[in-house]
This record gives sequence, structure tokens and C-alpha cells, in this order.
Amino acid sequence: MRVNARRAVVMTAAVVALLLAVLFSLAVGARAIAPSAVLDALLHGGHSDAAEVVREMRVPRTVLGVMVGAALAVAGTALQGITRNPIADPGILGISQGASVGVVIAIAYAGTHTLTGYVWYAFAGAALAAVAVYAIAASGRGGATPVKLALGGAAINALLVSVTTGILTTRAAALDEYRFWQVGALSGREAAIVGQTWPFLLGGLLLVLAVARGLDALALGEDVAKGLGQNVALVRVVGGLGATVLTGVGVAAAGPIAFIGLAVPHIARALIGGDHRWVLPLAALLGPVMLLVSDTAGRIVFPPSEVPAGVMTALIGVPFLVTLVRRKAVAA
Repeated sequence: MRVNARRAVVMTAAVVALLLAVLFSLAVGARAIAPSAVLDALLHGGHSDAAEVVREMRVPRTVLGVMVGAALAVAGTALQGITRNPIADPGILGISQGASVGVVIAIAYAGTHTLTGYVWYAFAGAALAAVAVYAIAASGRGGATPVKLALGGAAINALLVSVTTGILTTRAAALDEYRFWQVGALSGREAAIVGQTWPFLLGGLLLVLAVARGLDALALGEDVAKGLGQNVALVRVVGGLGATVLTGVGVAAAGPIAFIGLAVPHIARALIGGDHRWVLPLAALLGPVMLLVSDTAGRIVFPPSEVPAGVMTALIGVPFLVTLVRRKAVAA
């Protein structure tokens, strides 16, 4: 009971933190807006200039931040469980770089010049990269083991980096547009992107949550997991598919925002234990908190300019992860 009570307290605190992060994102920026004006815009449909700023600019940006933060955090948690690699993140299988190749192709060869158009190319690139990595890892003896997945991901990632660089070298006109997406940010994203991506987000979350028990068993080792009646291959395929969808959605919508998929799973496990039935929902709450706080902080550090969210996530997240590493070292 004490464990469940502690978990309930942590989950409640995470929900409160997310609500505060959302309010922070809606109220703070180059133009500060009072919380009362934010609530008036959301609940009563105010028509002031502040209300228009909240509804037209900050609400889509904040909603997208919640979606992308949850997607990357849950994807990172699933990948760390599947590969049993504590430094795994959504880039380990080459998924993020696959999305980058999709965007470069869209700009350089397909004549696509809008973020809503990039989404589909980025998502397709992420999916193809994940399929390629799994096909490489599944071939040969032993199937798709954690080591083979990591090595296959590293190989595909290196190949895709070369492809991206080669295209940008020969198509210099595409470089400026690609840099705008590559930096990883929530600014400039249209509300239409939210409508395009939420079904994939929901589907990815359901796939990962469906194998939560399997991830717990897999953490004990493959032989133990099989002894507990888990189909290890099915857990890896379903969990990997869910993580691929989530990473593809997050990277396609906001660019390759790093560190959330690496740091948030560790923070969640430190707060609530190793049970993935609790870790996954907590990661889905903490990921948006980290991303929204990073994005909002980036708006006010050097006004009127903005520091992209992809830069701020590392600056804010690194101290958390360093603290956790030191605590584990001391405990050991």
C-alpha cells in the first residue's frame, strides 16, 4: 500500500506540474499575458489582443509541445526496455535520421516547402529506417538481440547521415529550409500539424502500453521472460513498432529534439520504480513538462529572439541526468 500511495502522489504531482507547464507556456513569452487573461481566452472566448495571441499562436504551440514531449519520452522508455540499454533514445535505431532524410528529399526533390507537407515525408523516412534496422538485426543467429539492434541502428544512422549530407551538398538551396526544421523547435508550427499527427500518437501509445508487462519481464533477461510466458519476439516487435510511430510523429512535427527520450525515462524510474505500467504514463507526463518548460524558457532568455526548444532541452535536462548518475554511483 505504501508503494501504491507513493506512486499515486508522484503521478498527481506530475499532473500538476504538467498543468503548470501548460499555463506557463500560454502566459509567458515575448509578450507576457496574465493568467487571468489566458483563462478568459480559453474559457470565455475573449476578443482582446492577448486572447488572440493565446488562441492563434500559443495554444497550437503548447498542444504540439504536449504531444511531442509525450511521444519522445514514451518512445525512449520503450526503446530502453526493448534493447536493455540505459543510454538508448529515439535516435538509437536511426529513426530520427530517417525522418531527416525524408525532409531533405521533400525539400530538394518533391518541391515541398511547408511544415504540414514535411510531416508525411519525415514519418515515412522514420518508418523505413526502423524497418531496415530491424531487418538487419533479425537476420542471422539469435534474431533481433539488443546488441544487434544497437549495432544495426548505428550503421543505418551513419548511412543516413551520409545521404543527408550528400543531398544538401548537391542541393545547396535546400539547406536553409532544412536547417529551420533540423534545429528542433515548436515555433512556426501550424495547428494543422496537430490534426495530422494525433492519430499516430494515440496508436503508438496504445502499442507501447500493450507490452508494458512484457517490458518488465524482458528487463529480467530473455530466458526469464520466456519462462514467465512472454513472447519476447512479439514484445520487441510491438514495442518497437510503437516506439517507431511515436518517434516518427515527434520528429516529423517538431524536428529532432534530443535528450527527452534519454533523460525522462531515467527520471521517471527514479521517481516511481521500474514497473512499466507506471513508468510509461509518468514518462508521458514528464516529457511534455520538460519540453514546454524548455520551449518557454527559450523565449525569454534572449528577448526578442528565441532559443530553439531543441537547444534548451539539453541545457535544462543535463543537470537532472548528471544528478541521477551521481546518485546511482554513490548507491553502487
